[in-house]
Amino acid sequence: MDDTLRRHDGDIGELRGPARTAALEALVADLRSPDPLVRDEGAYGAAVRWIPGLDAVERRWLGDRTAGLFDDPGIQARAFAPLVLARLVDAGVWRQEWWEAFAGWYPGETDLRGYDSELGWVHAAAHGADLLAALARCPEQDPAPLFELAVARLLADTGQVFDAQEDDRIARALAQLLCRPGLAVAGSVGWLDAVSAAFRTGEPGPVPPWASNAMRTLRMLYLLVDRGLLAPGGDGPPSTVTHREAVLDALATTLAIVTPYLPSPSGRDQV
Repeated sequence: MDDTLRRHDGDIGELRGPARTAALEALVADLRSPDPLVRDEGAYGAAVRWIPGLDAVERRWLGDRTAGLFDDPGIQARAFAPLVLARLVDAGVWRQEWWEAFAGWYPGETDLRGYDSELGWVHAAAHGADLLAALARCPEQDPAPLFELAVARLLADTGQVFDAQEDDRIARALAQLLCRPGLAVAGSVGWLDAVSAAFRTGEPGPVPPWASNAMRTLRMLYLLVDRGLLAPGGDGPPSTVTHREAVLDALATTLAIVTPYLPSPSGRDQV
């Protein structure tokens, strides 16, 4: 059947049986489209509208198929997969297999373009951060692997300097994690040890793109920790980081390694 005929622009609740299945299959197919109108406004927009109305079997099916896109040859498919998975997380469903696919892809993705004149928004780093943020809001999710994955993305060697506020989105995901009420002090600051160690390897000369990305992410995170984090919709009072002062101190100490004019509150060695 022609994909154009299988697409459905209305509510998924209007469909039953084979027509409903075909519409979901078309949605996944359209996530691979190089046309941003088909992929972003069409397929992803439909996913946002439809996921709350899907049953458990359909949500699992959609998640399995979407997680499979992390191995797709097209960057647009790989980069949009985490957005759909984030909406499934918000709907209360998550599987270990999806995590393994995501964690295997995110730190190693090499195409970190923000916007492309033909593909539209690519935004792999930002979209992956959105999935991390959604998982951070799940009380049952262990925060340690989320911190580890965010750090792995920041420290991965790359030639791409973030140019479309990807650093802000990663900072938001980290701030969401740091707002977890049960998070211990050690868990709140320990993830910065790997960043500090990487910063200490710095040598005179041009700043590597990964280091620039990490610095700007931590600076935005400092601001969010200091001021608080608004909910995704911007409603209600800002959330407060669980161990605000300890995190601010640790962030300032880490940034002082690469900022000679910034005093280190902890008095750690600088280079």
